[in-house]
Amino acid sequence: MTATITLAFLHHLAFVVVFATLMVELVVLRNELTVASARSVVRMDMVYGIAATVVLVVGLLRVFYTEKGAAYYFASGTFLAKFTLFIIVGLLSIYPTLQFLRWRAALREQRVPAFDSATRSKVRMLIHIELTLLVVMVLLAVMMARGIGFLG
Repeated sequence: MTATITLAFLHHLAFVVVFATLMVELVVLRNELTVASARSVVRMDMVYGIAATVVLVVGLLRVFYTEKGAAYYFASGTFLAKFTLFIIVGLLSIYPTLQFLRWRAALREQRVPAFDSATRSKVRMLIHIELTLLVVMVLLAVMMARGIGFLG
């Protein structure tokens, strides 16, 4: 019972951190970059990656070792949709992360990284999509908790 509660807590906490870091990135990227704001975005993206990894690892531990068992989850269309959305969010995050990683050299030299308006718009759009999909994942989680599934 303790493992179930601990893993559920860690899973939900990490999910909140994923959402929060994306919100911070979105807000900071609304304005012109400074060295300090660019550093903040790079840090938030690192925290995002760590938290997303925790969500995945702890979620899989819950699926395979606690809760209802892997057979239950992998037979649930709701779970499969939620897991698919998580993968899509991860794939969508690659482009912004690559942009932020390119900033490291400029930041080491105390310079504001190059970030043109077209790239800014694309990164912000991707973050908006990620956040929207995360909200849909919360709906799917609520449906799963109530035993509502697409396939059975």
